[in-house]
Amino acid sequence: MYTLSNRLRLFSIILMVVGLVGLVIGFADRPGSIEEVKEMMAAHDAHGGGHGEAVQAASHGESHAEDAHGGDAHYEHILHQLQNKPWASLYIAAFFFFMIALGVLAFYAIQFAAQAGWSPVLFRVMEAITAYLVPGGLILFVILALSGFHVNHLFVWADPSVVDPSSDHYDALITGKSGWLNGTGFIIRAAIFMGGWLLYRHFAVKFSRKQDESPEGNVWYKKSFKIAAGFLVFFIYTESMMSWDWIMSFDPHWFSTLFGWYVFASLFVSGITTIALITIYLKSKGYLEFVNNSHIHDLAKFMFGISIFWTYLWFSQFMLIWYSNIPEEVTYFITRIEDYKLPFFGMLVMNFIFPLLVLMNSDFKRVNWFVVMAGIVILCGHYIDVYNMVMPATVGESWFIGISEISAVLLFLGLFLFVVFRALTKAPLLAKGNPYLEESKHFHY
Repeated sequence: MYTLSNRLRLFSIILMVVGLVGLVIGFADRPGSIEEVKEMMAAHDAHGGGHGEAVQAASHGESHAEDAHGGDAHYEHILHQLQNKPWASLYIAAFFFFMIALGVLAFYAIQFAAQAGWSPVLFRVMEAITAYLVPGGLILFVILALSGFHVNHLFVWADPSVVDPSSDHYDALITGKSGWLNGTGFIIRAAIFMGGWLLYRHFAVKFSRKQDESPEGNVWYKKSFKIAAGFLVFFIYTESMMSWDWIMSFDPHWFSTLFGWYVFASLFVSGITTIALITIYLKSKGYLEFVNNSHIHDLAKFMFGISIFWTYLWFSQFMLIWYSNIPEEVTYFITRIEDYKLPFFGMLVMNFIFPLLVLMNSDFKRVNWFVVMAGIVILCGHYIDVYNMVMPATVGESWFIGISEISAVLLFLGLFLFVVFRALTKAPLLAKGNPYLEESKHFHY
C-alpha cells in the first residue's frame, strides 16, 4: 500500500494556494472599461513598457489603434481580449489536466478490451490518475457553463448579439450553426459526455476492487471487459463531439474533419506519458517492485508511437488546408503563424522532433531519466498545443505568458498531484485476481 508523504501533500497544497492567489491577482488586474485600457496603453507608451501583464498585453495591439473602424471600437476589442486572458488561462489549464485523466481512462479501457497481458501491474496507477476526472471534471463543467451562458467572452457564439439580425454584431454563419452552438445544448452535451465517462470510471474501479476480493474467479474481469468495450464505442463518439464543442467552437467559422482525432492523439499521448512518469516516480521510492524495465519500455514505445501519430494528424490537417488555400480555412493557420510564431513552431519541436530523437532508440526507452526528460517535454508541448488552439480565438494578438497562465497551471497541477497520489493510498498497488497478472509480472520484451 502506498502512503502519501507529508512532503508531497504539503507541496501539492502549496501549489494550489500559490496558483489560486496568482489567479485572483490576474483577474483583479484586468481592465474594467475602455478608459482603463486607454490609460494602460498611454502609461505603457510613456514609460516604455514593463508595467504589468495587462499593459504589456495591450501594447501588442497598440499599432492598430488608428484603424479605420474608429478608436473606441478598437479599444473595446482590446478590452475584451484582456478580460478574456485570465479566463482563457484558467480554461486551458483546466482542460489540459482533465484531458490527461481522460486519455488515461481510454488507455485503461483499451487494456481490458484488448485483453492485454503486459499492463495489469500498471492498473492501479491508471485508476489513480483517472480519479482526477471527478474534481477536475466538476471544475471544468462550471467553467464551461459560465462560458456557454456568456458570463465571459470566450465563445463568440455565446454572445446573443451575433444571432440577432438587428445587431451590429450579427453573424449569419454563426446563426446557421446556432442549432448546435447554443448555451443550453452546449451544457446538456457536456453533462452527457462527463456523465458517461465518470459512470464508466466508477464501475471500472468498482469491478477492479471486487476482483481483489475474489481473485479465484474471472466474473468481475469479464464484466470489466464488457463495460470497457461498450465504453470505447461511447468514448470515440463523445470525444469527437467534445473536441468540436470545447475547442473547435472557439473558431466557429472554421472546422476540420480531422480535429476530433487530433485532440484524441494529444490527450492519449499526454495520458500515457503521465502513467510513465508516475510509475517511474513510484519505483524510485521503492514501490511497484513488480514493474520492470520492459513495462517502462512499452510505455515509452507508446509515447513515441502516439507522438508520431499526432504529427501525422497535425501535418495532414495543415497540409490539406494550406494546399487548398481556401480563405475561411487557411485563416486559422495564418493567425497562429503570424501572431503565435514561437509557440506554434516550438510546439512542433517539442511534440515531434524531440520525442523522435530521444525515444527512437530502443535502448533509451529503458533508461528512466531519458523517459522522464522526454515525458516532461511532451507534456509541456501538448499544453502549448492546447494554448495554440484556444488563445488566438480568445485573446488574439494580446497574448502573453504571465501570471494568469503560470498560476492556472500551478493550481491544477497541485490539485492533480493531490488527488492522484491520495487515490493511490486507497487500494493495494497490485490489482489481484486479473487472469493475466502473472504474465504481466514476468513480462519481458
